[in-house]
Amino acid sequence: MATTIITKDNFQSEVLDFPGTVLLDFWADWCGPCRMLTPVIDEVAAEHPHVKVGKVNVDAEQELAAKFGIMSIPTLLVFQNGQKNGESIGLIPKEQVEKLIQ
Repeated sequence: MATTIITKDNFQSEVLDFPGTVLLDFWADWCGPCRMLTPVIDEVAAEHPHVKVGKVNVDAEQELAAKFGIMSIPTLLVFQNGQKNGESIGLIPKEQVEKLIQ
């Protein structure tokens, strides 16, 4: 499954109302570690089609970043059936990303 751009306008339908696991990547264009994590996130999206993978640009979606207290990027949040149940801050290897979504 390809990644989905998440905004404040589609957050409810794409994340909270999704019946399953959603992995959100809070990132920014200027963030070096975010750019390093992007291929990992893309691989996870391709290899785990049952998981919805969303990307939240913190510069464009400051309201969402503030709502979840995002102070450092990259930050990954995991939602299960609309409830937040996992978080990771900073660059992590693919194996740790996969543990988050299990």
